[in-house]
Amino acid sequence: MSKDWNTRTKLVHSGSKRSQWGEVSEAIFLTQGFVYDTAEQAEARFIKAGEDEFIYARYGNPTVAMFEERMAAIEGCEDGFATASGMAAVNGALMSLVSAGDHVVASRALFGSCLYILDDILPRMGVEVTLIDGRDLDAWKSAIRSDTKVVFFETISNPTLEVVDITSVAAMAHAVGAVVVADNVFATPVFSNALAQGVDVVVYSATKHIDGQGRALGGIILGTKEMIRGTIEPYMKHTGGSMSPFTAWIMLKGLETMDLRVRAQAATAAKLAEALNGHPKIARLIYPGHASHPQHALVMAQMGNGGTMLAFDVKGGKEAAFRTLNALKIAIISNNLGDAKTIATPPAATTHQRLPEDQKQMLGISHGLIRLSLGIEDCDDLIADVLQALEQA
Repeated sequence: MSKDWNTRTKLVHSGSKRSQWGEVSEAIFLTQGFVYDTAEQAEARFIKAGEDEFIYARYGNPTVAMFEERMAAIEGCEDGFATASGMAAVNGALMSLVSAGDHVVASRALFGSCLYILDDILPRMGVEVTLIDGRDLDAWKSAIRSDTKVVFFETISNPTLEVVDITSVAAMAHAVGAVVVADNVFATPVFSNALAQGVDVVVYSATKHIDGQGRALGGIILGTKEMIRGTIEPYMKHTGGSMSPFTAWIMLKGLETMDLRVRAQAATAAKLAEALNGHPKIARLIYPGHASHPQHALVMAQMGNGGTMLAFDVKGGKEAAFRTLNALKIAIISNNLGDAKTIATPPAATTHQRLPEDQKQMLGISHGLIRLSLGIEDCDDLIADVLQALEQA
C-alpha cells in the first residue's frame, strides 16, 4: 500500500488482504483458533508467530489485523491493537503502562468512565493520579513531576469541548520521560494530527465515527510497533479485551465512508453554531469551530476544523433542557455520538450522572447542558429542528 495515498484512499484500501478467491469486500474470518500442519509448526508459532500467522482470536485474527493496519495507515503510525470497546482501549493503554507507585497526570474534563478509571481504579492499584484543568498550561507544568509516568487527556473533552494544547503538554511530559496517551474521539481520525503533535499513544472508541452507524462496540490503541506489540499487546491479549472478527469487519466497512460522513457532520455543526449564536434561549454556546469559543485559535491550529460535536446550555436548567430534548423531531435522544443520525444528550443526567454535583459545576456540566452529535441529515432540516425545539424551552 502506498504511503503517498491521501486519507480518503487509505480509508478504502489500506490493510486489505485477499484470499485465493479474490473477494472484493474484506473477508470475515469467524474462527477462534487456527490449525497447524504439524506439532513442530505449532511449537514454532507459539515461540514467535510470523507475519500473517495467527494462534488464537484473542491474540489476533486476519480480519482484525486488516482493521488495525488500516487505522495505523490513516493515523500515520506503525501499529495498532483493536479492542472490544473504546473503554477497553482507554483501560488497556493506561493499565499496561503503569505499576503501583507510579504517577499519572490527567485533565479532569473527561468522559465519566475515564474519570472512573482515574479516580477509582488506578488509585486502588497504588497509582497516584493528579487531575488538573487541561486548558491551563501552568497547571500541567506544576503537576508533571520528575517521576510522572503517564500523561492522559482527551484532545477535545466530553462534553464541554475543552481543547488541550497537545504540542505544549507533550513537550512537558517528554521532558521527564512520561508517555503521552490521548483519547482522540472528538477530534476524529479525519481531522486529528495528534501523533505528529507529540502524542505517543492514541486511543479511539471505534463505536463512534469509525463505525458511525450505531451498530457495534469497538476501540483501538495506536502507536509505535514497539509500544503496541511490546507493551500493549501482552496486557490486552491476556486480559481478554480483544475485538471480534465480525466487529472488525463492521469497522472496516465504516471506515470506507468515514471521511465523507465526518466532513458533512462538521459542516453542519459549524452552520448550526452560527444559527444558535446569540439565541435568547441559550445561556452558553460551545463549539470549538466558532469564533466565540475561547480556544478557537488552538483547535483550528491543531485540527483545522471545529469537529462534529456541539453543546449549548439552555436557560432554565434541567426542566427547560428536557422540554427542548423532548420537542426534537429529527435528532434522537441517546448517549452515543459520531453517528449518521443526530444525537442529543443531557450529560448531567446520563453520561456524567455519577459525578458529585460540585464536580459537575467545576467542569461546567450544568443541568441545562445539551450535547449534540451532528449526523448526516439535511443541514437545513436539522437547524430548523433545533430552533423549533428551543421554542419549547
